[in-house]
Amino acid sequence: MSDAPKRRKSLAWWVRWAHVYVSMIGFLALLGFAVTGLTLNHASYFEGPPGDPVEVEGTLDRAWLPEADDGVDKLAIAESLRAEHGLRGAVTEFLVDPEELLIVFKGPGYSADVFVDREAASYTLIEQARGWMAILDDLHKGRDSGEAWSWVVDVSAVLMTLTSLTGIWLLLYLKKRRGPSLWAGLAGAVTLVVIYWLAVP
Repeated sequence: MSDAPKRRKSLAWWVRWAHVYVSMIGFLALLGFAVTGLTLNHASYFEGPPGDPVEVEGTLDRAWLPEADDGVDKLAIAESLRAEHGLRGAVTEFLVDPEELLIVFKGPGYSADVFVDREAASYTLIEQARGWMAILDDLHKGRDSGEAWSWVVDVSAVLMTLTSLTGIWLLLYLKKRRGPSLWAGLAGAVTLVVIYWLAVP
């Protein structure tokens, strides 16, 4: 056997190996993103109406709220609120003005807005949890889910891309199916372009 067929055979073996194992590693991620893609596209049906927000009031330590804006103890305030009310998510906003503070906690399917009256050292907390389906949909989008989950989304995307590319590569070795399959793939791509061109506002 000449060197060229050996190289082609070796490459095909490695591509097949990569396709099988990358597919298995990424299978659950693919399934999860496929299902949540459907639920996300019909969020009003699957998520249902949001529950009623929970509103509570409380007070803060005045030492955390000095007159100078740059003296506001943001960490102490945020962690005190988190501990007192079991707040979830990350602090995505902490706005300070002379009369009021606004602290926003956000996570998948969850938000909590805290309005602080600096003079009275009191606050109003409005908490909204949207249910487990909303959590899954937000995870699909990577919304308010943190850096670690952002890596999960990126790695899943890379695995799905490798699975697709190695699958197409392997198809090229199947002489009887190569032509019809490539034409079917081309037809699918053209269909997507036509739908976008004619039907997407």
